[in-house]
Amino acid sequence: MNTVALAGNPNSGKSSIFNQLTGLRQKVANFPGVTVEKKSGKLQLPDGEEVVLVDFPGAYSLYPNSEDERVVLNVLANPNDENFPDAVVYVADMTSLDKHFLLLTQIKDLGLPCILALNMADTAEQEGIVADTQQLSEFLQMPVLTVSGRTGANISELKQAITDILRSKKSADPLYQPGPMEVNTLGQVQQLLGIENPYRALLVAHHVLKLPHLTAKEKSDVTHIGEVEGFNGLRLQIVETMRRFELFTPVLQKAIVKKAEKTTLSDHLDNVLTHPTFAPIIFFGVMFVVFQAMFSWASYPMDWIEMGFGWAAETLKSKLPAGWLTDLLTEGILSGLGGIVVFVPQIAILFLLVTLLEEVGYMSRAVFIFDKIMQQFGLNGRSVVALVSGGACAIPAIMSTRTISNWKERLITILVTPLISCSARIPVYTVLIGFVVPPKRVLGLFNAQGLAFMGLYLMGIVAALGSAWVLKKILKSSEPSWLMMQLPPYRLPVWRNVGITIWEKTSAFVLGAGKVILVASVILWGLASYGPSAEMEAAKAEATNIAQQRNLDETATGNLVASYEIEASFAGHLGKFIEPVIRPLGFDWKIGIALITSFAAREVFVATMATIYSIGSTDDEGTIHNRLAQAHHPDTGEKVYTAATSASLLVFYVFALQCMSTLAVVRRETGTWKWPLVQFGFMGLLAYFGSWIAFQLLS
Repeated sequence: MNTVALAGNPNSGKSSIFNQLTGLRQKVANFPGVTVEKKSGKLQLPDGEEVVLVDFPGAYSLYPNSEDERVVLNVLANPNDENFPDAVVYVADMTSLDKHFLLLTQIKDLGLPCILALNMADTAEQEGIVADTQQLSEFLQMPVLTVSGRTGANISELKQAITDILRSKKSADPLYQPGPMEVNTLGQVQQLLGIENPYRALLVAHHVLKLPHLTAKEKSDVTHIGEVEGFNGLRLQIVETMRRFELFTPVLQKAIVKKAEKTTLSDHLDNVLTHPTFAPIIFFGVMFVVFQAMFSWASYPMDWIEMGFGWAAETLKSKLPAGWLTDLLTEGILSGLGGIVVFVPQIAILFLLVTLLEEVGYMSRAVFIFDKIMQQFGLNGRSVVALVSGGACAIPAIMSTRTISNWKERLITILVTPLISCSARIPVYTVLIGFVVPPKRVLGLFNAQGLAFMGLYLMGIVAALGSAWVLKKILKSSEPSWLMMQLPPYRLPVWRNVGITIWEKTSAFVLGAGKVILVASVILWGLASYGPSAEMEAAKAEATNIAQQRNLDETATGNLVASYEIEASFAGHLGKFIEPVIRPLGFDWKIGIALITSFAAREVFVATMATIYSIGSTDDEGTIHNRLAQAHHPDTGEKVYTAATSASLLVFYVFALQCMSTLAVVRRETGTWKWPLVQFGFMGLLAYFGSWIAFQLLS
């Protein structure tokens, strides 16, 4: 099956074209050996042939300054790579073509069959920009056509062009002619490694030490050739870049006709939205709306989902015979899954709003706005993207730091990003906030619990920036810090992109977390339902005796017996083991069980508590919040979830790094276990002492 690559600069609209071509027939994985995300999908061409379409990461050139760009280089420099394309569709923003032709001409010189898709044709038309596609096609020796990822204009023509170029396998003549020093070096590299394409050999000479497909001996031999020939890589890269601009700039000036420059809507908006004083205020206002929406809009669907799971549990209990299998289904699996599915509305709303901000072009402004501020904390303007993305999930947020070229700034961003409250914390916050903040309105407008929700996020942000400032003082680096990016014009969102993103992210969250939660719920049900037989029998007898002394009814007796049996179970023993350590935080052994299990994933906390408090309970139709509200210490009769305990738990989950997947990704990104362990340690200390302070203040 043929492979077709989509390539282009960041913000060129590649994702829109990719979604137009593949729809939902796409999947997300990683490029081999790295954590860079790879989106691929199936594309059926007009002649019936099916090809694999791979969306390459955005890149500015084949002289990389980020991990994303390095992945593009690694694939195109190695014809044996599994992702090496048979043809390339190069997507360029028609409104700023001069910035896109550097990478295009480099890919062209690799001898790959190419198509130039001039994207955003609708925007260009509004701005009075006209492209002479015939002239561009003659210069580049490749098909050139205008398309729109927003409206789908000419997508069928693009599919036909892909069909034609795969049939002809026609490639263009090289544009750039290497100088004498380059010719001598690349000729020897071609002969040594058996590389047919001269420009690919030149790229190998430039990047030999960082190309993963070369052996140690090949790297040594190529390096020796460069030393003998006096191959000055950095100087020659600059020469090549300037020479390419000299070649294609005059052509673009003739082929692209623009109306007289005028102030655009984006210019007017940027006068306000990037204003030194107003911009940060507007940004925090936008974030405030996001958090209010997450808490307020999702309340009704969350109630419906909880009622649905409660109804399902009651129906199964009434229809199925009593026994361990029924208990497993209702108390283990349904309670655990209900504890995560109920939060899908909030997660979907979060992804909806963040995706909209990216689609309209506002997130790029956030990078620009906060660059100088981030520098004060040892971070980079691009760190804002990671920190905001951390509100969804720390894993892709940490992976997004590959665009930060400065090692120190990238490392600090990686270390502090998990302090930003991710969507996995939403279930914990939602359940516990109700014990600390009553559901009332502030100033008649704002939801008090929504304000508390935002307060927890702000607490994480302050902790992240404070930790970054400390790390800035500790870590040393002589690398220069700089930010280079193109601000895209403001555009209306492409709802197709928004919908696909929400579907992908939410389903990945549910399926990814669901696997962990399903296994954890079944294991927890077993650990909480069984234990040493002698202890379980003694606990049951003691609870029954106490119930008789207190003249409790059947329901109350059943709940008392269940609480004593859980304490005697294997799960109870586990919780009791760590209870002395967490008791100063206001936590009991049941909370201890949840703290341990939620190291797999934070959202497992709620599923764990739902499982523990549903075992033996006859009130399965109650919500998780109600179950926790009814929890009492069996000896004292005091409520377990007081304001002090709940606030302590909230603070603990704001700071604690309870996500094994995040640790694994940090290990992958940094190449060592040193930094994940440092990260786990300092966040653990923050969580413990912050939780202790919160408990002492409120108790």
